[in-house]
Amino acid sequence: MNPLRRAFAGALLALCTLPLQAADKTYGTHGMALFGGQEGLYASHLPMFHAPHDFQVILQIHIADKATDAALRKQLDGKTALWTIDPEKFELSSIAPESEKPRKEFRADLVQGHFERGGSPRFKGARIVIDKVIVFRQLESKEHSAKLARYIQLGSGKQRFLIKEINTRPDFDHIVAYNAAPGAPTGAIQVRRWGVQQTGNDALAMALKVNMAAIGGTVYFETGDLK
Repeated sequence: MNPLRRAFAGALLALCTLPLQAADKTYGTHGMALFGGQEGLYASHLPMFHAPHDFQVILQIHIADKATDAALRKQLDGKTALWTIDPEKFELSSIAPESEKPRKEFRADLVQGHFERGGSPRFKGARIVIDKVIVFRQLESKEHSAKLARYIQLGSGKQRFLIKEINTRPDFDHIVAYNAAPGAPTGAIQVRRWGVQQTGNDALAMALKVNMAAIGGTVYFETGDLK
């Protein structure tokens, strides 16, 4: 073997034997609840109290393909029927705003129903663009309790959603549709909690100081993943 070929072969061997960069502990399939409508699309990571899913993450998104985005918004449009996102595997930490190079998009199947519980894929391989990271916080794994449940509001127009902050263990994940009046406050609300029982529409309406008819109903409720 001539010297040039020998040098090339040596460099190739060195490259092939370099250790692969390991993914961090947040690498995995991060399913999300998908909801919204004409005024905005949102994705809420389905959290658990163990890696790689021990984060509450809420995103404002859009679908890169305009036709798919429009069809999805029309299909959802503030309704309470559950849709979920079944994404490609990636490191959830890469979405964090403080990441060195925050991830701005990912590929996923958009599923009518729960993607792990018999849901039906409707839009496969969609490119989801992250417009805003609304919440990104790691969950505390130790058992702890609280007397109040805090809900943040998504949206500022008529079509809004209430998302419960995961703040105890055990806890419950809860997403509620809310039809707001013009100029209604957009701040978070707090309600009395009763263990992991679903917060009633009456309690949410009272905290918002609105008629109970303004509460559109539950989009997603889960206790089993948050024991």
